[in-house]
Amino acid sequence: MAMLGAAALAMWWDMAPDMRAEFEHWHTHEHFPERLALPGFMRASRWADAKGGDGFFVLYELSDHDVLASPEYLARLNAPTPWSRKLMPHHANMVRSQCVVLASAGAVAGGYALTVRFSAGPDNDVRRDTLMQWLPQLAAAPGIAGAHVLRSDAPKIGRTVEQQIRGNADREADWMFVACGYSQAAIEGIEHPALDAGMRGSYRLSLCMVPGDLKEKT
Repeated sequence: MAMLGAAALAMWWDMAPDMRAEFEHWHTHEHFPERLALPGFMRASRWADAKGGDGFFVLYELSDHDVLASPEYLARLNAPTPWSRKLMPHHANMVRSQCVVLASAGAVAGGYALTVRFSAGPDNDVRRDTLMQWLPQLAAAPGIAGAHVLRSDAPKIGRTVEQQIRGNADREADWMFVACGYSQAAIEGIEHPALDAGMRGSYRLSLCMVPGDLKEKT
């Protein structure tokens, strides 16, 4: 098993407590279905801060990198729904990374996830290579189900309407490590020298959807 597709969209943001209920309602019943109806969107998962904070981590798995600049996706980014326009300004401290998948081992949607984000740095190639070699061993460890390494590779497109609504420019991680599993203690206990320089966050799974979930069965 591994991540679906060769690309991904990884995002982190904070949502104020007084907007959280409406945000999760919108994200579940409008936004995820809207995105998963687009060509190349293969799976969507939303994760909430495992310690009860305001943070969310969202991961879209994509068939290939071209999806990030497809006409269908750009059309949605530049024509948000009224409900999206209401919620977008409340996405605070947005980090949005459009990625290629460098390495992937095991499952993606476990009960808990650890993300480690990295800024650009001279030792990143060594860190990534070391982690990529470690992934199969980590993915097979007790409490862990999968581990993945992604690198940002933003397509050359203009600033979208959604970005304009959010106000401040989205930040971007240079690359990231994502691990998931069924034990919160195991996930939060992941340690490796190559992870030391990154920004860690731990999350619990809130929702996972695939395009087939949009089809009603009778």
